[in-house]
Amino acid sequence: METSHGLSGFLRARRELLKPADVGLPASERRRVEGLRREEVAMLAGISTEYYLRLEQGRDHQPSDQVLDGLARALQLDEDAALYLRELARPASRRRRSPTLESLNPTLQTLIDSWPLTPTFVVNKNMTILASNRVALALSRFFAPGQNILRAAFLESELRMLYRDWEGFTARMVPFLRAVLGAEPPDRELVELIGELCIASKRFAALWVRHDVKHRSTGPTVFDHPQVGLLDLHYTILHLPEQRQMVVTYHADPGSPSEEGLRLLTSLTT
Repeated sequence: METSHGLSGFLRARRELLKPADVGLPASERRRVEGLRREEVAMLAGISTEYYLRLEQGRDHQPSDQVLDGLARALQLDEDAALYLRELARPASRRRRSPTLESLNPTLQTLIDSWPLTPTFVVNKNMTILASNRVALALSRFFAPGQNILRAAFLESELRMLYRDWEGFTARMVPFLRAVLGAEPPDRELVELIGELCIASKRFAALWVRHDVKHRSTGPTVFDHPQVGLLDLHYTILHLPEQRQMVVTYHADPGSPSEEGLRLLTSLTT
């Protein structure tokens, strides 16, 4: 079970996801490895096989910008993944670390409480919920303070049924977590959570080992609530970098049936 965010692990995982056809190389029936061979990645990146091997084995931690550009092209990384690659390649002494702040600014609770039709909760970098408003609690009991949305998403059947496209939701969540963490190693709490999920959820284990990175903070989502039915909503994640917290909101189009559904949901909790 891999919980680190090292450069070597990322290179190996991304190499194994690519097929020869993806990069214009002929396929061979005698291939014994998943994805591309190391020498193929080295050739595509414009570096020697020996040097690439040192990178993937963790024996070289500071490749040049030119090498990183070549690796990003060879591994077909998008902008988010290429940025993540560069963060992994920074010397540890240059990365800023600050403790997670679990305290919540009271004005933030006042703010989200003023959005009666916008389910909203606040999470820390480990995806533990610190605050939520009334309509979020009505939407799911797993959106309550103290719950960990990452654990609930993969282990609670109730939340799996709530998200109409659960597979799509989880496929976004794990790459988003890697993007939020960046090159910073996870703390003990998150290491233990990742270990728990890798054992208890085949879905999480399969997504985590891919090393996908995607900083997607907006998009559509559909809930299937047992009392009010389908809610076709949009999610927006607002980042609070100083507090190392995030505000997760779900909102409906004005005047839509989903907005009326949220209004009904709120009335049921009054």
